[in-house]
Amino acid sequence: MRLIQNMSTIAEYPSAECHSNRLIKIAVIGGSGVGKTALVVRFLTKRFIGDYERNVGNLYNREVQIDGEQVAIQVQDTPGVEVNTNGLSCTDQVSRFIQWADAVVMVYSVTDCRSFDLIGQLHQLVTRTHTDRSLPIILVANKADLLHIRHVDAQEGPLLASALGCSFYEVSASEDYSQVHGAFHRLCVDLAKQQPQTPVNAATSGTEKKRSPLIPRPKSPNMQDLKRRLKQALSAKVRTVTSV
Repeated sequence: MRLIQNMSTIAEYPSAECHSNRLIKIAVIGGSGVGKTALVVRFLTKRFIGDYERNVGNLYNREVQIDGEQVAIQVQDTPGVEVNTNGLSCTDQVSRFIQWADAVVMVYSVTDCRSFDLIGQLHQLVTRTHTDRSLPIILVANKADLLHIRHVDAQEGPLLASALGCSFYEVSASEDYSQVHGAFHRLCVDLAKQQPQTPVNAATSGTEKKRSPLIPRPKSPNMQDLKRRLKQALSAKVRTVTSV
């Protein structure tokens, strides 16, 4: 797995040795502290790391096998969304991530009722932001292993997912890799079936052209012009010495 960036600007950066015919882009959104980063890292590396720095929006990249085919996956982790007096926080940044994505994973923690109550507003943000009404969206309940501090009933998640028209998965990023893998893998399989086969490098070449005006390529120095300027400077210096 490669950590590509930790900036809010979105772009595709395939590795030089990437030979995948498909590129799948997934945005993971949810409240603060629900375990979004842990889920992403668990899916891509099979490892669980219990403590992370506050997320500023990292993009992760990896190639995986889906039904015997090599597929490039980019997963955009996002800052935790919170409710404030003006509505949802980070909406501009999260909206850019949603527009970029081919699919969205909404996450809440079964230990945090506020993160569950946030899902309805996040779903509205997704449907309002993304132009594709058929955008795949799944709902993931994390931290299912923390039964002693559970505050969201096990039946509430499936009921909400059904009302929103989403697939639902209850997982534990810390305890069960197979649950996390199953949720993301099913989403990737469905996306791969929908997408035409296009080499990743060809698919992202247009992105490079779009990015070029933002970071202009420095011009190579004109050697003839440099020689001419140097000769003029030397001539001026010689005339000054002679006059003295």
